Amino acid sequence: MNRILFAGDSTVTFNKIGSYPQTGLSQGLTWYLKDSVFLKSFAVNGRSTKSFIDEGRLDLIDKELETGDVLLIEFGHNDEKANDPSRYAEAFTDYEFNIQKMVEVARKHEAFPVVITSVARRTFDESGQFRPGSHGDYPKAAREISKKLDVPCIDLCRMSEEYLASMGDFASRPMYMYPKDNSHLSVHGAVIFAGFIADGLMELGSPYKDLLVPRTSNTFDDNLGEANVPYIVRAKGEVKDGSDAFKDEGAN
Repeated sequence: MNRILFAGDSTVTFNKIGSYPQTGLSQGLTWYLKDSVFLKSFAVNGRSTKSFIDEGRLDLIDKELETGDVLLIEFGHNDEKANDPSRYAEAFTDYEFNIQKMVEVARKHEAFPVVITSVARRTFDESGQFRPGSHGDYPKAAREISKKLDVPCIDLCRMSEEYLASMGDFASRPMYMYPKDNSHLSVHGAVIFAGFIADGLMELGSPYKDLLVPRTSNTFDDNLGEANVPYIVRAKGEVKDGSDAFKDEGAN
């Protein structure tokens, strides 16, 4: 197994220079993969599970998947839009059913599906307190359908909410396209939150962890080896950079 296919929305998609510095999780994840691993992003801006399937994009994945591939599935931001019938998928019915369709496609090819809950929106109140729950019932629905189907689930929503709460309003702004919006990620945010996905894959063990380089990896040049002072961001808000230089003055 040395291929990852990634289905998702604009928080996942592979951006080009015209939308810089907006960066998707599929781009951020490449920092954590072995050089031999191929990643192809099928994510498209503005798609929900419903519109993704209706437009034939799951059919494209069906044609591409091979035995042993990993299919990452991360939707929710646009499924929530009840005022848009072309995208809305109710959490515990259509959304779960659409995820099940994606899982079934993966299993048909003897591939390995992994469901990922939506990365958190950056939501702070006027006093600077983080407000969790911006995705409503969708993370719970993703966890429930994963359990029902016996599919691994990486709870990125929970991990990213915990991290944002620990960082605080001011320090978390560079992670998103702030002040333009608080949903799409910058390069910095995509690398950090994709690291949580990598941590989740590592915790799942083989064959998932076999796709990844260690957190301490520097380059693929054997002469350089590991970074002496790696910059490591952990899922529970712990930040390590080998010194006390980084302090979050804005944390609450």
